[in-house]
Amino acid sequence: MTSRFDFQIAATDGAARTGTITMQRGTIRTPAFMPVGTAATVKAMKPADVRAGGADIILGNTYHLMLRPTAERIDRLGGLHKFMGWDRPILTDSGGYQVMSLSELTKRSEEGVVFKSHLDGSRHLMSPERSMEIQRLLGSDIVMAFDELVPTDTTRDIQAKAMERSMRWAKRSREGFDSGEAHAARAALFGIQQGALDEGLRKTSADALIDIGFDGYAIGGLAVGEGQEAMFGVLDYAPGQLPADKPRYLMGVGKPDDIVGAVERGVDMFDCVMPTRSGRTGQAFTREGPINIRNARFAEDTGPLDPECRCPACQGWSRAYIHHLVRAGEILGAMLMTEHNLFFYQALMADLRDAIAGGALKTFANDFRARYIREKQQ
Repeated sequence: MTSRFDFQIAATDGAARTGTITMQRGTIRTPAFMPVGTAATVKAMKPADVRAGGADIILGNTYHLMLRPTAERIDRLGGLHKFMGWDRPILTDSGGYQVMSLSELTKRSEEGVVFKSHLDGSRHLMSPERSMEIQRLLGSDIVMAFDELVPTDTTRDIQAKAMERSMRWAKRSREGFDSGEAHAARAALFGIQQGALDEGLRKTSADALIDIGFDGYAIGGLAVGEGQEAMFGVLDYAPGQLPADKPRYLMGVGKPDDIVGAVERGVDMFDCVMPTRSGRTGQAFTREGPINIRNARFAEDTGPLDPECRCPACQGWSRAYIHHLVRAGEILGAMLMTEHNLFFYQALMADLRDAIAGGALKTFANDFRARYIREKQQ
């Protein structure tokens, strides 16, 4: 039988690595991008099409699924994989970010967070133990420890206290995960480094997580408005504070050039709603930078969204047609745009893996940045 969790590095180029994570439900090629399936669906996509685009793993959301349709119902229906029709690995986040950003908080304590649902106002407790229970009921392959997130612009004292609590919660997450023996025998648990933009706090966090012991380590608390320069400043040291023989996951990132820069700094895994959300709002990613397909200049453009893309949307339909669909509010417009964006992200990851394996990452990254204009004037 395939091992529970095995990470192998096949090649390195500077700080960057390429390799594989092997689990019972399949192999994940790294660096990897995980499409976000918040409510048991990657929006506007069928699972087979997500897989066809190159995704080895997707992300599910603990907070949203616990509220609707509930983790208990998904468990009764055979687990999240069967429920949504995805037979490969799923990573579930802990719910901590959503609890603290979407909900009306009523109490935050050492026990956990009591919050009101954004759906109906019902009260719930999210604790490390409850987060582990929910992720176990969902049948997650990679489980995330429950942590406390605070903004990067708060005081160092607040950041330190939140990091220290997160490390205590990480230990309780470890214990809660291990108590579900059948699930723990086939799943993995990742810890989450915190510490905002402070190198010392992040080192303390990393040391605490290593002492507890996890299958992989996430770099949390970034992509929350601090900007690319500040994020890269943290990534210049944070990956090196974590074990070199374990995967490193940068949560919630990001834009294509964010990913390229993070891979150069040693990150192995990513997730972001950017490609799907942008697809639904008319933004397509291309090798020259993002375009707004709603713009009038595309109304009679017979070319594909991206001339270098081999996705079904680019092979089958023109910018003019997709412009019409999006302007008319047709569902197919969102579907084609989302499909293209996910293919674009997965093609970027494949290019990064090839560049690292060939010892050519610096050349690839510089060429990518020279062409890619993050904010086009259109």
